[in-house]
Amino acid sequence: MNVKYELKHICKQTGARFGLLHTPSGTFETPIFMPVGTQATVKTLDVAEIAEVSEGLILSNTYHLWLQPGTEIIQHYQGVKNFMCWPGALLTDSGGFQVFSLSSIRTITEEGVHFRHHKSGEKLFMSPEDSIRVQAILNADIAMSFDECPPFDSDYTYMKESVARTLRWAKRGQAVHANENQSLFGIVQGGPYLDLREYSLNETLKMGFEGIAIGGLSVGETKAEMHRVLHHLKPLLPKHLPHYLMGVGTPEDLFTGVENGIDMFDCVNPTRLARHGSAYTYDGRISIKAAKFEADHTPLDSECECKVCKTYTRSYLRHLFKAEEALGQRLVSYHNLYFLKRLMQSMRTAIQNDALADFKKQFSDRFNTK
Repeated sequence: MNVKYELKHICKQTGARFGLLHTPSGTFETPIFMPVGTQATVKTLDVAEIAEVSEGLILSNTYHLWLQPGTEIIQHYQGVKNFMCWPGALLTDSGGFQVFSLSSIRTITEEGVHFRHHKSGEKLFMSPEDSIRVQAILNADIAMSFDECPPFDSDYTYMKESVARTLRWAKRGQAVHANENQSLFGIVQGGPYLDLREYSLNETLKMGFEGIAIGGLSVGETKAEMHRVLHHLKPLLPKHLPHYLMGVGTPEDLFTGVENGIDMFDCVNPTRLARHGSAYTYDGRISIKAAKFEADHTPLDSECECKVCKTYTRSYLRHLFKAEEALGQRLVSYHNLYFLKRLMQSMRTAIQNDALADFKKQFSDRFNTK
């Protein structure tokens, strides 16, 4: 096994886990948030900045890198990390989320998924075998099984068929996975149907993947529905494997995931919000473009230790967005990711002190005041 999970402590208040994720590119404390570098870049940041706002483990997307720059270019570099000059660890999504997000331009068959290029309209096809072979070339530390991510509100009959197809695709992908330096994680689907979630988990575990991911959440369901699924799966997840909740990353959802035994998270939310001028602070989320910040000479967050908060004022950041200067997006992206990095560090400390519930209340009482 190239990736191994080492459980170090379980919080007595919540059952949350503190552990170590051992990879060929380093060992990382968990729970951990992974910034998303979809196209071999975390949007607006260079690799030195990514290293400062991450724990050293980030994510890229197979579908987008398959299209641009393409596998021939990346193969020349012997993988994405060399291509983007990233010295840390990397996980690649399989492209399965695009089966959901590009639903208007794709058709699902047993063989795989027929796409239309989201820009040119060109006909494309990706099978489970294609996804795994592309990921082998991308050469990340962790690759993901190719799955279907159906809408959360799909009816039971369709969801049951989809889960069965995802399991068949998982076996097909696993059969061609030949990168000996790369670990492969399986993905649990099933929407809101707890029996299908349980079946998907049990059948995926039988295949012997090196990690278990929970997919099909944060796709439009309510918070209560997400909590219900995670709460049901928590006691069923294997203690010896890493648990990865895909596409989830708001502060509130990070707490929920951690309380339910999740070790790994990723989400585009912190950088997407930043590009629109929305910033995390310990007193809640703010829009830096608001008129009330025009002459505000205070930092973005007075308690944050990132270089943005140590250097720039809210007034200056507002000016950058009003003037449509790209630096504003850069600085707020940096801050938002740093904020989540520090939040996860604080959660890990609280878990080890058997005090995660106390820390959650302390954080939430302030963060949710606005």
